[in-house]
Amino acid sequence: MAAQRPPFAPTPAPEAAVYVISVAAELTGLHPQTLRTYERLGLITPGRTGGGGRRYSLRDIEKLRSIAELTSSGIGIEGVRRIVDLEHQAAALTARNAELQAELDATRAALRQALVARQAEAGPNRLPVLRTTPTDASVVVWRRGR
Repeated sequence: MAAQRPPFAPTPAPEAAVYVISVAAELTGLHPQTLRTYERLGLITPGRTGGGGRRYSLRDIEKLRSIAELTSSGIGIEGVRRIVDLEHQAAALTARNAELQAELDATRAALRQALVARQAEAGPNRLPVLRTTPTDASVVVWRRGR
């Protein structure tokens, strides 16, 4: 009796390098040699098997489709490389901006809590008490001799 297959095949994670070069070429509409060239130029970095075979992920496939779209619109490989680099920089800056915004929001919330706590300590309608100088403090004025 043959083993039964599940009713659906699970979709691999976007980062999972599972597609061999021939499948990646078919999914992107590019020639396998073009994929090798893009790898050599540093535009894509597929995963590798223990034996050295290339394995492409869904993210790699999407990136290859984007590169193919750019080159078919007349942009040269160096232009594509620059666009890809700028997209990476923009993504990194967007992520960093989100981190800084979250940190700013947390700091503002902490300041609000500290203000509420300080107002509760000072009592209603009272200004925070400033540190007073001791009454026995004296001021000495000194002048250099002429």
